[in-house]
Amino acid sequence: MTRRWRVAAVASTVAVAIAVPVAMAQASAEPPPEVSAQGAYLLDTGSDKELMAKDADTKRPMASTTKIMTALVVLETRGLDLNQQVTIKQEYRDYVTKSGASTADLQTGDKLTVNQLLYGLMLPSGCDAAMALADTFGTGDTTAERTKSFISKMNEKAQDLGLTNTQYDSFDGVSADADNYSTPHDLARLTGRAMENATFDTVVKSVSTKQEAPAANGRTRYYTWDNTNQLLGSYEGAIGVKTGTTTPAGPCLVFAAKRGDKTVVGVVLNDADRYPDAKKMLDWTYDTTTEVKWRQLPKDAQRD
Repeated sequence: MTRRWRVAAVASTVAVAIAVPVAMAQASAEPPPEVSAQGAYLLDTGSDKELMAKDADTKRPMASTTKIMTALVVLETRGLDLNQQVTIKQEYRDYVTKSGASTADLQTGDKLTVNQLLYGLMLPSGCDAAMALADTFGTGDTTAERTKSFISKMNEKAQDLGLTNTQYDSFDGVSADADNYSTPHDLARLTGRAMENATFDTVVKSVSTKQEAPAANGRTRYYTWDNTNQLLGSYEGAIGVKTGTTTPAGPCLVFAAKRGDKTVVGVVLNDADRYPDAKKMLDWTYDTTTEVKWRQLPKDAQRD
């Protein structure tokens, strides 16, 4: 495979391209690891320094990593009440059935809080939870109008954050067209911003959660969700963030880790080896070798 690492610049009267990968703010003298991802990026969030990049500004489908923006738009809504209850509509369930999308298996008539829906969005990658949030935080007279306006808010947020190579046409990454895309660079910047939010940080580092909600029949429903991100609970210091897989996008992963006082966010897009590659990138960053036994998801858990 041809590697397309971002080229280093040499301080000289003439810019000279050096055919070695960039290794900014990195203690090890070793070059960045070779990864199979079509696009990759690694960001030191503390220093805001690029650590490594591979085709990092090429627009690509991003699958359910879209939900990072879904969550951020909700969390940065003025006057947000995380305890606001949302009644689950049958059309949310119909949507995931029709699209064959990942689901939090929300039950019609149940009442979940916004905070609970964020867990349903980010852990099992629930597209029903995504639709519930978009319907709640969008504007308009119908569900279609509200979800469309929510997508507009996602695009406005991208513009506000300077994510010039990012565009959304869905609230969950399920896109029939090629109009839902981002880049490893943009996704890392977006995630760095999102992880400044304490609620987002708490949700995305959760390996699993059990939530209870008033059920439609007047009883209590218990929802158990496992995080589809197998880096969590496997790699020392992993603190998030989001998986994504569709046929156009391939396997994707936005990940984050913290060791000592160094926190990094990484992205791999269209990467069949997303977890081993994430491990290699993190080990290189922390100049270490980590023994990993990958956490296995329960048989009935969602995959993404």
